Amino acid sequence: MRVGVYLDYNATTPVLPEVVEAMIPYFRERYGNAASPHLWGKEAQDAVEKVRALLAEGVGASPKEIIFTSGATESLNLALFGLVRAYEHTGRRHILVSAIEHKAVLDPAKVLAQQGWEVELLPVDSDGLVSPQVLQERLRPETLVVAVMLANNETGVIQPVAELASMAHAHGAFFMCDTTQAIGKIAVSFSALGVDLAVLSAHKFYGPKGVGALYVRRRSPRVVLHPIIFGGGHEGGLRSGTVAVPLIVGMGAAFERVVSDLEEEAQRQAHLRVRLLEGIQKLYPPVQVNGANAPRLPNTLSVSFPGLSASDILARAPLLGAATGSACTSARPEPSHVLLAMGCPPAIARSTLRFSIGRFTTEREIDQALAYLAAALQSLTPHPTV
Repeated sequence: MRVGVYLDYNATTPVLPEVVEAMIPYFRERYGNAASPHLWGKEAQDAVEKVRALLAEGVGASPKEIIFTSGATESLNLALFGLVRAYEHTGRRHILVSAIEHKAVLDPAKVLAQQGWEVELLPVDSDGLVSPQVLQERLRPETLVVAVMLANNETGVIQPVAELASMAHAHGAFFMCDTTQAIGKIAVSFSALGVDLAVLSAHKFYGPKGVGALYVRRRSPRVVLHPIIFGGGHEGGLRSGTVAVPLIVGMGAAFERVVSDLEEEAQRQAHLRVRLLEGIQKLYPPVQVNGANAPRLPNTLSVSFPGLSASDILARAPLLGAATGSACTSARPEPSHVLLAMGCPPAIARSTLRFSIGRFTTEREIDQALAYLAAALQSLTPHPTV
């Protein structure tokens, strides 16, 4: 029997068994509404606050700075739209957004541009890095916020966020950071990074889908947001709606588990990534590693197969779970905006596969993935690239 190999952990992760176990009581006997004043409600609220404190301690924040949401997309929308609405009276209408951000940042930025805000894309170099010098040149007295992700979801490239945030603050601008892909893979401290807004999503680190959080800095300076969802004033008035207690409990259990062996697991996954790359290089010597000269997440490998189509490779390897780009955009025919921003020709971008390793990946699976790739590559004929 042939077994599939899942190497798309950056898209989503399986829920850990202990996470499911932690959630079940809050679907059954501990089903209270966290906003209710009675015993059942207090029990639910206590569980929520316990997770809030756990997350805050793990990411270098205070519990009051953690706002629960439905996930990273909502968090990023609340951060960006909430910020501009709160500070539009200041006259700062210039927004800097890196060209490799997730669509959950780029699309809201396009909406703001249509509404009259001046949105400028920050370019990246061939390794996908935002240059501090480039940011320095683009910052203005009118700049309200700079948005640069910590780790890219397609290439795994890690940005010099602490330096970039410091530069933004020196110009009186806020710094928003999408840390979705980094949480659970590398150590992350929002206070050490110096960011004003940051996000996390449980399903990226073995928790349930449909829950995440937004970090809103309350100290030096205190960041003010206007809500974008109304109706009850939950989460300090920033995110109305009945709190998803079971999902929040699951997110807490998942976070506690992944941070318990973070360094050890990162080293193991980095070893598997090297094994995978070395195998691919033997199978297809022209292969190119995207972001090869930049610091990267230990689990992420983005490689281009010049002369081939990534979609054709995957079509011939149906038991291999890899991606041609972000899970949120891979259904679109356009080449990856991340790779294009890095200077990759469209043909090279279309030849790119992203492999992302997880805590259930084994050496045997890596070898099986290479066998699937070998069979797929043998059935394809490279064509000249332009």
